[in-house]
Amino acid sequence: MLNILKYSRLAAIICLWLAGSAQAQPPTLQVEEVLSIVSQYHPLAVQARLQIQDAQAGLRIARGGFDPLLGAYAAQKNFGGTHYYTQFSPTLQLPTWFGVELYAGIDNLEGERLNPSQTKGKSSYVGISIPLAKDLLLDKRRAALKQARLFTQLSEIEQRQALNQLLMDVTADYWEWVQSYQSYLIMESAREVNEKRLQLVIQAYNFGERPAIDTVEALGQLQQFQNLAAQYALEYQNATLNLSAHLWTEQEQPYMLPAEVIPPQSWDQQADLLAYEPDANVLLGTALSNHPELQTYDYKLDILDINRRLKFQELLPKADFNYNFLRKGYQVIPEAPGAFFDNNYQYGFKFELPLRLSEGRGAYRQAKIKIAATEIARSQKKLQLEVKIKSYLNELSILKKQMEIQSQQLVNSQKLVEAEEIRYQNGESSLFMINSRENKALEVQKKLIELKAKYFKTIFTLQGTAGLLY
Repeated sequence: MLNILKYSRLAAIICLWLAGSAQAQPPTLQVEEVLSIVSQYHPLAVQARLQIQDAQAGLRIARGGFDPLLGAYAAQKNFGGTHYYTQFSPTLQLPTWFGVELYAGIDNLEGERLNPSQTKGKSSYVGISIPLAKDLLLDKRRAALKQARLFTQLSEIEQRQALNQLLMDVTADYWEWVQSYQSYLIMESAREVNEKRLQLVIQAYNFGERPAIDTVEALGQLQQFQNLAAQYALEYQNATLNLSAHLWTEQEQPYMLPAEVIPPQSWDQQADLLAYEPDANVLLGTALSNHPELQTYDYKLDILDINRRLKFQELLPKADFNYNFLRKGYQVIPEAPGAFFDNNYQYGFKFELPLRLSEGRGAYRQAKIKIAATEIARSQKKLQLEVKIKSYLNELSILKKQMEIQSQQLVNSQKLVEAEEIRYQNGESSLFMINSRENKALEVQKKLIELKAKYFKTIFTLQGTAGLLY
């Protein structure tokens, strides 16, 4: 398979232009160089890289849900000459991946009006909180972290997709630029030929060898090509503007192609493109398994499945068990094994269950509907890509045959022009017939340029449709 993006040169061409070094030949711009420049400096490419960094920052935020938490509470109350209480209570919480939360703390409580359930003086505790039903297998913190990891990978796939689509648009404008330049060249060449022809016909008329009507015929043909050359020059200038719109410098500034930069002279002699013969089965298999747009659906489905599992937790009762081991003073470690269940402890059990589960059932159903809708969208996109790839494969096959036929037709048309010129010199033809033959030959030549440009454009479009440009 042709690998379009094995760049042989980097975007150093920009530096050469800015340096303004004198060259024997005008500088040219290859399609690979354009793709390299766009991939590095285009704003969409820069934005795609920023999106990855944003997703990585989101992942760090999600990891923050599992950071240890150090806290402290300090309070004091004095009223009417009575010292109600003085309290200082630092705590440390340790969330774990399995939904279990460990915590420890110390209390220093003094005063005359304390709550009877509170322990006066110095005490300490170490505890554990365990969800027994809801949030046991999955909770919001774990779901957020799993989704953040997937979003980070998804952002990288979306970058590939964005650049793949961007490069498809760029290559289309590049080959339009090449086509418009070649069309301008052949029309400019025709204009120069007809200027010389007009001078020769005028000389022949002055010598009495040609009738005056031939000068009118030659002038009319010249004026036609002068108009067409001006029209194609305008089309080339506009195509240059369209291509320049994709070019940016390393300093994130738009870059306008200099007038002296032209397409390569051997634009239609690229052996790797002319010999490109894609294997339909391999190309389809690669596209349907690795296309970034399909991969985005895969990641979205994984994210939605995590959300579905989280919503399923809403259907479970909330049953939380808490246990605290208590000690006088600041020594929280038990003196002997098994002391946790002997004395100095506190536990609690909390149970909640909505009787109708309306919110949980609705949220779970919504999560399943989103998954079903995304699966349908993925199947539709897969079919669309398959149809597009097959259509471009068919188009490539037809274009190659058309180029062969058009090349033969051009050779025949040019031979007819040469033969008509010989007949004209022998007095057996007219300038009108030469002009007719010449117009036909130019139409065939212009059509051949269009076919070649469309053929090369289709190769890149096929690669992009298969998700292989980036």
